[in-house]
Amino acid sequence: MSTGRPTSSHWGPLRARVEDGQLSIVPHEIDSCPSSLLRNMGPANGHAARIHHPMVRRGWLENGSGPSQARGRDEFVRVEWPELVALLAAELDRVIDLHGNAAIFGGSYGWGSAGRFHHPQSQVHRFLNTVGGYARSVNTYSTGASSVILPHVLGAGVDAVHGLTGWSVLAEHTTLIVAFGGLPARNMAVAPGGITRHRGAAALRQIIGDGTAVVAVTPSRADCPDGPDVRWCPIDPGTDVAMMLALAWVLITGHLHDTEFLRTRCAGYDRLEAYVLGLEDGVPKTPEWAEVITGVAAAEIYTLAARMAANRTFVSVTWSLQRAQHGEQPPWAAVALAAVLGQIGMPGGGFGHGYGSMGDVGLPQRRNPLPTLPQGRNPVGAFIPVARIADMLLNPGAHFEYNGGVHRYPDARLVYWCGGNPFHHHQHIGRLRRALAMPDTVVVHEPFWTATARHADIVVPSATSLERSDIGASRNDPCLHAMHQTCDPPGDARTDYETFSELAAAMGVRSAFTEDASERDWLRRIYERWRRQLAGQGAAPPPFEEFWNAGHTELPELPDDEVMLRDFARDPETYRLSTPSGRIELFSETIQSFGYDDCPGHPTWLPPDAGPSAKYPLTLLASQPANRLHSQMDMGPASQEGKVNGREPMLMHPEDAASREIAPGSIVVISSAQGSCLAGAVLTDDIKKGCVQLSTGAWYAPLDPSDVDSPCGHGNVNTLTVDRGTSRLAQGCTGQLVSVDVRRHQGPAPAVSAHAPPRDAVPNPPARPCDGRPRSVEDRSTK
Repeated sequence: MSTGRPTSSHWGPLRARVEDGQLSIVPHEIDSCPSSLLRNMGPANGHAARIHHPMVRRGWLENGSGPSQARGRDEFVRVEWPELVALLAAELDRVIDLHGNAAIFGGSYGWGSAGRFHHPQSQVHRFLNTVGGYARSVNTYSTGASSVILPHVLGAGVDAVHGLTGWSVLAEHTTLIVAFGGLPARNMAVAPGGITRHRGAAALRQIIGDGTAVVAVTPSRADCPDGPDVRWCPIDPGTDVAMMLALAWVLITGHLHDTEFLRTRCAGYDRLEAYVLGLEDGVPKTPEWAEVITGVAAAEIYTLAARMAANRTFVSVTWSLQRAQHGEQPPWAAVALAAVLGQIGMPGGGFGHGYGSMGDVGLPQRRNPLPTLPQGRNPVGAFIPVARIADMLLNPGAHFEYNGGVHRYPDARLVYWCGGNPFHHHQHIGRLRRALAMPDTVVVHEPFWTATARHADIVVPSATSLERSDIGASRNDPCLHAMHQTCDPPGDARTDYETFSELAAAMGVRSAFTEDASERDWLRRIYERWRRQLAGQGAAPPPFEEFWNAGHTELPELPDDEVMLRDFARDPETYRLSTPSGRIELFSETIQSFGYDDCPGHPTWLPPDAGPSAKYPLTLLASQPANRLHSQMDMGPASQEGKVNGREPMLMHPEDAASREIAPGSIVVISSAQGSCLAGAVLTDDIKKGCVQLSTGAWYAPLDPSDVDSPCGHGNVNTLTVDRGTSRLAQGCTGQLVSVDVRRHQGPAPAVSAHAPPRDAVPNPPARPCDGRPRSVEDRSTK
């Protein structure tokens, strides 16, 4: 048995120990196929990029709060904890007194912790609710469009964003998987809260090895699984909807569609059919029409449609397809295509979303409660869609449309970020930097000197998951893990709970926030609450102390037989959906009533506003990285081994490279209408000609920090991507695709400084003398 303290992570359970001052990480013996991402943890935890002490931006400390373009370029001053708490409490009081709680934006989006108690967003939201609430964000960067459109189509009671058909059901019944966006195995190592046993990739290999055919419709062969009957169908990026409509045209005109299913289980099919056949707009959606748009031969579309009708067919759409302009359309069109086939609700048939996008998609749907920290009630109604943070900061009070309503952006005077990195998630970094210059104060809790921390006014050093005790749990995972603290936080770093407890005390609400409970008290409390909730479900987890000493507890395995909409398909009158019609809405009267030209009432091919051009002739795919989770621990060995000359690798077709005199390993400059970055060239036939691929998550390292539009020397793809909503319906993220040009970098390559701390933030800078008094709380927002 492996030695070390048990703990967990978003990429699985592990054991950790410190011996002779060295932190070592080994996979947990319970996982026979552990993730290689565990290799990033040990070296990253003690990296020079750790934040050791409370730090305050000099300009904010000396001149007071207010909008400032110095964020991201100013130096920091070390302060002691009493001064930091006094400064932050006074600033929160000032903003609340002068502008109200809606002027505090507590978005804090990110994957801060696999632990449920020290989950950073839960901590900051509980604290802000304790002091009167905050303006919040809704939805996610991952599924912003799908999470809004699919409830209109399938009803709020169907979690179509996370699959719902198990891998074993597909293995037993499915004979053809048509995977729009592919089935990339690289994303199957992670899930919020972790995966105890990594089974998704192995299940997919077994399905294919046992004879299920796969057609992977994607510009990148890297998104295709390996197998004897796996066909790569290269498609022009962002054109999947046109191909889906053409497949539906073949099925309808060839009388291969299921008229009974469409009549009894769907609403609005007549409107969809009129559009597909061209009766609505005069343009039949034929394979020949689609070939011009998609680059997929018409003959191949005819052949595929016939195969789909002759097989038990599963239509899969990755989350990546909806992270683009008009991102609502791919999942809706895929539901419509599956409905035309009439196989929704059949084992192994129908529609699936997120397979290959997340490790827990395809696992049994447990629907168990999680042991979470209660966040309290937020009395503030102000919100934004999560990907609209720059719009909010640049346009306070402006109107925005969302899901049929018209709302106002809050006037955010204080941004409180705890457990995330918008410089990874958000698009168009130059615009984001301009936006972050607008608030009075930016507060960031962080273990590392990320770009977000560097753009803060107040930097609060946080402990990592190895430096605190917690309970690890995931929505579909059968195991609950005791996360034992392995080592102490460095310097003056502390847990967010400790920070918020002191801050709550300074603001007179300590008992309301802590309920007079220690960390251990809270772990026991949330565990026992979870244990009581499971008592009526046939599970009997042990008492807390027994669980803690054992290191984990496991719930009974569930049968992997969940099939999305099975009961509805069998009896649509008894099992009505929560849509207005009670059926699958292929045409939505509700959406049509919103009057959105960028999201009509049925699935529609809507060309992007800006595609490849003479100036930007290539399409860049911003994919999830294989060697890290988002931007986390980019300095770790697994992540670093994938770099090219210290920069993020860019995949390019050899013919595109030859015309630009780019060789393998060349440092290249990628440019778009939004900005530019440097990367290392990797030449491969596995990317469609006319496309390049660059993963997200390289830490932002501007060559000139004083220039908000400076190229990133490390390869952060969001210097290139477009900051706009998917449509007025969902306002989701559009970071998947962008038009670019690529050229070879001339001259000596600049050094990469992404993971070096700021010059004035070495581990033990001298502290500013502290008199224990807060600054004046007068309004300095105009300075």
